[in-house]
Amino acid sequence: MDGIFGWLGDHGAHQDLIRHMGRAAGLSPEGLLHEHSSQMLGVAACSRFGKADIHVENGLAATLIGRPRFLDDELDFIARDQNPAVAVAHGWVRHGEALPTLMQGSFAFAVLEPLKKRACLVLDRIGAERLCYARHGGQLVFGSSAQNVAAHPAVGRTIDPQAIYDYLYFHTIPAPRSVYRGVHKLLPGQIVTLKNGQIDSRFYWQADYAPAEAGFDAHRDRFRSLLDQAVRDADAPATAAFLSGGTDSSTVVGALTAARGGPVDTFSIGFDADGFDEMEYARCAAERYGSRANEHYLKPADIVTAVPVIAREYDEPFGNESAVPTYFCARAAREAGFERMLAGDGGDEIFGGNARYAKQKLFENYFRVPAALRRGLIEPVAHLPGLSDHFPLSKLKSYVRQANMGLPLRMESYNFLHRTPLDQIFAADFIHAVDPSTADAALTEVYERTASDHYINRMMHLDLKFTLADNDLRKVGTMTEAAGIEVRYPLLDDRLVAFANHLPVDYKVRGQKLRWFFKEALTDLLPEKIINKSKHGFGLPFGVWSTQYAPLGELVHDSLADFKKRGWVQPAYLDHMLAMQRGPHASYYGVMIWVMMMLERWLQANQH
Repeated sequence: MDGIFGWLGDHGAHQDLIRHMGRAAGLSPEGLLHEHSSQMLGVAACSRFGKADIHVENGLAATLIGRPRFLDDELDFIARDQNPAVAVAHGWVRHGEALPTLMQGSFAFAVLEPLKKRACLVLDRIGAERLCYARHGGQLVFGSSAQNVAAHPAVGRTIDPQAIYDYLYFHTIPAPRSVYRGVHKLLPGQIVTLKNGQIDSRFYWQADYAPAEAGFDAHRDRFRSLLDQAVRDADAPATAAFLSGGTDSSTVVGALTAARGGPVDTFSIGFDADGFDEMEYARCAAERYGSRANEHYLKPADIVTAVPVIAREYDEPFGNESAVPTYFCARAAREAGFERMLAGDGGDEIFGGNARYAKQKLFENYFRVPAALRRGLIEPVAHLPGLSDHFPLSKLKSYVRQANMGLPLRMESYNFLHRTPLDQIFAADFIHAVDPSTADAALTEVYERTASDHYINRMMHLDLKFTLADNDLRKVGTMTEAAGIEVRYPLLDDRLVAFANHLPVDYKVRGQKLRWFFKEALTDLLPEKIINKSKHGFGLPFGVWSTQYAPLGELVHDSLADFKKRGWVQPAYLDHMLAMQRGPHASYYGVMIWVMMMLERWLQANQH
């Protein structure tokens, strides 16, 4: 895997430390493209895909991972003529902390100035790359992986109980927290500096949702131009595309086909399970664009194969089960000789495609009813003694209860950790070691700092962080690298993101129609069957298959038996989930069973 890491501060045995930090994240010494160390710093870059490097000049060290575009002509020339790390070093000298505002695309970089005892860490606007850091005494340690950072002797690998709680709540560990105590992750668009012995963090970029004044035709023409440009910029030799049959992947394949003027190689995953397979839509898109379609049907045995891969490749526990089909799709492309893939991630979060946007609109409409009517009639009726627990008043009571929760916490009303009292899920010692309120507080903080008062934009801003940066981009990026593939996301091109953010809200969600503008602007590109399909996703029939395929069931049983011994979760709760999974709720309970199983497998793989 590609990665960068290093430290600022006095430390001996520099070469040994660089190799130790590299091995901790699975980077072999032979895989280090460049490394440099001195009495006061160390920097290294491993570049399997050619997107990481270092540059040391005049007492300054810069290391970068990603594929940035430089908006400054001179820096752009340096990046193309030499490499982007050189451009970062020169850009830092010229522009200082304003440098990331002159960069777009995917990137994370670190600049170290040991004589000034100053350092700067930066992450791209979307969070396509990743950067972690820790401060201990006089040492500032950083790395693409939390494993790099924790391997430094000044930091250590102490598991943070709060991170475990966050993982079970979100099914990943959202930034800025990491699984290791004292190790932090940068947020998208964030810059972290060390100056005068103090750490400071701020955002150099924030999503701007101010609506642009233009008509539909002008917006459509601009959109189609940007889409074509983004796809062309992402394309390269030996590139294929994911094709799930959803709106986003179909759009990328259609635009890429048009840009190339010829067929695209596509890779799709199917499931032989009722309610999970979407291969008919992938075939529909492939037929429309004349793609060279490659199909792979996932089997229960594939999950057993994928579990140790997932546990090994992620630097933190990761509980999104669709990592499995992502891995096998990318692996099929690599075995067919491809080196890169285009993915459709991001369209829902910038154009208004997630079903919860429309659902929450129904709840928000409640507050259009005059307050006197709500409080004087509707709510008393919804709570009539003896009647409110029976249909139809039970539905009204549930609606009123959820509406009054308010956003963004209303969206978490079905979270496992809200559906059952925490003392029935967790051991008492674990509850005392964590603060459950911080999970909801993290959601509220991102929701409220949106540069818009409209709840649709605020939900989309929330998803840019929690759904994309913390989850989906981690899922796709890690699994494609594990398969030997570099992934690119045309729909998350900075120019497209900025354009989408500026669209009027009702262009995103019009009534109950999701992605209204996106679909209207692509009626000539997308098959009608795909435009009108309901939202599905890249789901995995794990809950069902684990009750039908003995080796998978044994993996679940053994993993949860080991997990019980950690003393975090009540054994009775684990037994309850397993019992419920064997009934009609296999898919629902299968989600949390997967999350806990992967936590245990990750802990075992990382020797905790």
